[in-house]
Amino acid sequence: MSHAEVRRAGDAPMKLDLVEGETYCWCACGRSSTQPLCDGSHQGTGLDPVVFVARKSETVWLCTCKQSQHAPMCDGSHKNH
Repeated sequence: MSHAEVRRAGDAPMKLDLVEGETYCWCACGRSSTQPLCDGSHQGTGLDPVVFVARKSETVWLCTCKQSQHAPMCDGSHKNH
């Protein structure tokens, strides 16, 4: 199945304080107005958010360029584009 183009939502990662046991939905399409988290804007694009549960409470940096090979975590890919 084909899907819509993934949009770059930013040029730097965004800091997020995770809470152990909480579920998060990372925006994979780049359309969300609540970056880096999903707001449902992917509906109809054929793209889905990355859903994950925090294993522990910690501060992380989530990707906004949507090019990370370790999504949803930033791997520095924004520096190459």
